[in-house]
Amino acid sequence: MAVESMTRERVETRLDDLVRENRFLIAVVFPAMGALLLVASAESLLPGPLNFNPYLILFGTLVMRLPLVAGVAPLTDRRALLAMGALTVYSYGIEYVGTTTGWPYGEFAYGIDLGPMLFGEIPLGLPVFFFPLVLNSYLLCLLLLGDRAKQWFVRLPVVIAAVIAVDLVLDPGAVGLGFWAYDAGGTYYQVPWSNYLGWVLSATVAVGLFDVAFDRTALIARVQRCEFMLDDLVSFVILWGSINAYFANWVPVAIAGLFFLGLVQIERFDFAVVRTVPLIGEKF
Repeated sequence: MAVESMTRERVETRLDDLVRENRFLIAVVFPAMGALLLVASAESLLPGPLNFNPYLILFGTLVMRLPLVAGVAPLTDRRALLAMGALTVYSYGIEYVGTTTGWPYGEFAYGIDLGPMLFGEIPLGLPVFFFPLVLNSYLLCLLLLGDRAKQWFVRLPVVIAAVIAVDLVLDPGAVGLGFWAYDAGGTYYQVPWSNYLGWVLSATVAVGLFDVAFDRTALIARVQRCEFMLDDLVSFVILWGSINAYFANWVPVAIAGLFFLGLVQIERFDFAVVRTVPLIGEKF
């Protein structure tokens, strides 16, 4: 057991170092290049195999998730794994129901494969896309709320509102790219409001399971001292803010700006990642 503990600590330390030493690459370069490649794919400017290459999309997403993975790794125990397993089952289940029945998000269909597709209907990598949207919102709200986050009746609605705000940025950009489309369109950049009612349900389930999975005191302590733990949210702002700007979706761009301000307030988007890049003439 002691050997396993030491091995795990070494792996976690190396992962921390990997992320810390490559913050600019992960949090700025990857989302900026991702936005460029996705827009180029939407305009069919890339060679055929590279247009919306599903494995390239999944790889880029996994890289941008590294700061969050490294951040929660020391807090992940058997209880957390069980809770995440339950959330995985829920995410696959609700997505399958959504694609086959239209409930609760509204009738929609994927326009491109986001990696290997399970049952030919839903992305196998769905948890990689879904979990961080909620967990980043959860962590941001814990820091912004401070002691008020201890009260579930404050924490829950605030995190749900943050998750809805995340999707108010994500969905218009994804629809613009052709990731998916709603059969009946919608008044909000071709997204129906029923989609957001569905997200209230999914966010409530996810927040409840995150509450079960992690010791909130330890989680807050970790995110306070781990400067890169919310870099995935930085990536989100850059990636989807840029994509929405390209499609002139100005409301989502403005909402992405609000996330920028929230990150600035907790000193997580103060361009610290830029300062990790050696200056010209500086020795590596």
